[in-house]
Amino acid sequence: MKVMTKLRAGLAAAALAASAFAGHAEEVTLRAITFTPSQVIYAQHFQTFVDMVNERGEGVVQIQIIGGPEAIPSLRQGEAQQNGVADIFNLPAGLYLNMVPEGEAFSGSNHTPMENRASGALDYINEIYHEKANAHIIAHVDGGNGFHLFLTKKPEMTPEGTVDLSEFRVRTAPLQRAFVENLGAINVTQSPEEVYTSLERGIVDGTAYTIVGMRDFNWHKFVKYRIDPGFFQTDVLISLNLDSWNGLSDEAKAILNEVGAEYEQISYETMAEATAAEDKALRDSGIEVITLEGDAAQNYLKAAYATSWERLKSRDATHYDKLRELFFTPFE
Repeated sequence: MKVMTKLRAGLAAAALAASAFAGHAEEVTLRAITFTPSQVIYAQHFQTFVDMVNERGEGVVQIQIIGGPEAIPSLRQGEAQQNGVADIFNLPAGLYLNMVPEGEAFSGSNHTPMENRASGALDYINEIYHEKANAHIIAHVDGGNGFHLFLTKKPEMTPEGTVDLSEFRVRTAPLQRAFVENLGAINVTQSPEEVYTSLERGIVDGTAYTIVGMRDFNWHKFVKYRIDPGFFQTDVLISLNLDSWNGLSDEAKAILNEVGAEYEQISYETMAEATAAEDKALRDSGIEVITLEGDAAQNYLKAAYATSWERLKSRDATHYDKLRELFFTPFE
């Protein structure tokens, strides 16, 4: 709370100072927060988006990254966005499902972000974010990158051919909690910044995360096994505090929307390439991949997606049917 209050006060002072010069310049600078440290690929990708906006928006709109989880803990950033502590956030929907349970639709979707934009799914869910989070979504970035279970010891398999985690303590984000618990594990919810120490000290026996990012956090030093296939997809959103969005000129909004749509595609392709490269690097480091096949793989994925959609329905069923129709194609 002290960190949040201190940062809010500092940003308010900066905003007051900037307002003294408002009459002399039309260019608007948006203050940005990212959910991972700067060395992690998700923050690096966000920097690319920022650079694109700043080049195209010169004289109209600029973005300045003012911090990451060291400034505002990632699990508090949804609240910070709602309250206008900063203007623009690089933040997964799964980190503030308590505020917007409908955010499950992003990770629970088996469509690409580009497909969800074209179908109107993004526009539909944006209205929900306006109401519940005081936020406006610009883009769903880094999509198509699934989550995997990374473990420090080899798991047993069930008679059905899936994974038995009944003897495991597994770190998750809120997004993966229900699925991991359904596999028998004891869940430990932690931010990424805490995981290295937990793995090093044996507090947890593994983590749920993407292939990309494992080496950025140096978690690969401790994990020995990875379970395939990946489940869900990353749900990183570039979004603005709604009041900040509404205060922008039409020209500034158009630039952000244009870059957002372009970068959605660029980041999707870039993440696919990065995932392939990191997969090889992790295998070369000695991580053994346990691949579920056939019906076992299909049942594993069905169970994963079911937990996501069932959790959304149990929390708030108001938009459940429409969101499922827009974001998800049932498995055959």
